[in-house]
Parts: sequence; structure tokens; C-alpha cells
Amino acid sequence: MSTSQESVLPAARLVDGVKTYGSGDAAVTALDNVSVDFQPARFTAIMGPSGSGKSTLMHCIAGLDSLTSGDAYIGETRLGDLKDRKLTELRRTEVGFIFQAFNLVPTLTAEENIVLPLMLGGRKGDREWIDNVIDTVGLRDRLTHRPSELSGGQQQRVAVARALASRPTIIFADEPTGNLDSNSGSEVLAFMRRAVDEFGQSIVMVTHDASAASNAHRVLFLNDGHIVHDMSDPTADRILDTMKSIGS
Repeated sequence: MSTSQESVLPAARLVDGVKTYGSGDAAVTALDNVSVDFQPARFTAIMGPSGSGKSTLMHCIAGLDSLTSGDAYIGETRLGDLKDRKLTELRRTEVGFIFQAFNLVPTLTAEENIVLPLMLGGRKGDREWIDNVIDTVGLRDRLTHRPSELSGGQQQRVAVARALASRPTIIFADEPTGNLDSNSGSEVLAFMRRAVDEFGQSIVMVTHDASAASNAHRVLFLNDGHIVHDMSDPTADRILDTMKSIGS
């Protein structure tokens, strides 16, 4: 593709984003005039002290929460222009989610959980793509198992495969390895990075873990509702030094 990096449309972006909770003297500004682009085929981690605004940032860009002012976009779509039904549809087709708690349906098999968002949208999806995802996450021999029959790492790999199955514009991951042991966590993170490098997926991950964040291409650091540092090619040591400097 000959398109230059500058002309590539961001997978998601926030323009002058403000999010305030409460009103009057009790008002808390969780995001304070934040503008940021998330480029396609990049893995971005968001870090910061508790209460810095990192989850609010993710929720507003993903359309799970609305901005007080400013604009959030997924691809070319301005989220503020969408009515509830269209926003729900966009979240189902253009956005993938991976949560700390896996959020699998216990009565469904691994395969049924993977294709659930497609089924809910009345779509079959691209079978070749789905098979590729299943093989890449190493779940081929576990497809008929229900979540209770899978380890935590396997459950989270089902959740990652589910997020990838519909080939969304962008995937948002909220502490995706928070409930996993270090081996399972490393496995899931390595696959997420592979999904970006090999499949061209775009992933934004909120984490408090420097080791997890070091799997990303880029780390954004938030403090008091502002982006205070933007790091490329991160290492765990550089991340820890930056977190110390902004006060965690």
C-alpha cells in the first residue's frame, strides 16, 4: 500500500474530549480537553495512576460512555451523531472488547462464544478468517468445551478470538490479563501483539502492569485527565521510570 502514514485514517480518535462527572462544586473532570489518534495496525497501551482518566478515555472512544464535550470517532464515524440503536450496531460490528472478567456465556461452547457477536448481528462472518483466528489462538481442540472446562488463560484466548472474529476496526482491552497468572497473561499478550503485527488489527489496552504494556508499540500515560507522556517502543523499565515520575 503506497498511502503515507500521515494520510491513513486513524482507527479511532478523540478531538478536544472533555468528560465531567457531577456538577457544581462536586464536579470531577475525568478527561480535560484530550486529543489523541489511534493509528490502524498498532497496539497502544494506556497507563496512569488510579483516577487518572484512563478507563474513561477508553470508554468514551469505544462508545460505552458519552463525552461532555468534544468528539469521538471510530474510523470516519462520529459517535456523537449516532442514536442508541446505531451506536449499539457500531459497537457490535466495528469494535471488539476484551475484559478482565472474560465475559463468556457459561452455557455456550468456546466456538459458540467466539461467533456470538456475529450471530447477534445476523451475520455468519468470514469462515476462513475465523478458522485462522481459532488456529492462531490454539483453541482448535477446545471448541466444544464450555468456559467452566477451560483454564483462565484459555477462557481469555476465547475472549480475544471473539473480539477478532468480526474483524473490527479496533479492539479495546480493559486489564485483559488482570485475572491470569503470569504465564497465561504472557501468552494472551503475545497473541494480541501477533494479531496486530500479522492481522493488521488495532488494539487499545488499559493496564496498570508495566510488563503487559511493554508488549505494545506505544504507551500513553495519563494523569489528572491529561495525556502527560507518549512513549514509542516501550520497555518495562522505561515504563516504570515514567510511572514513578508522574506519581503513581
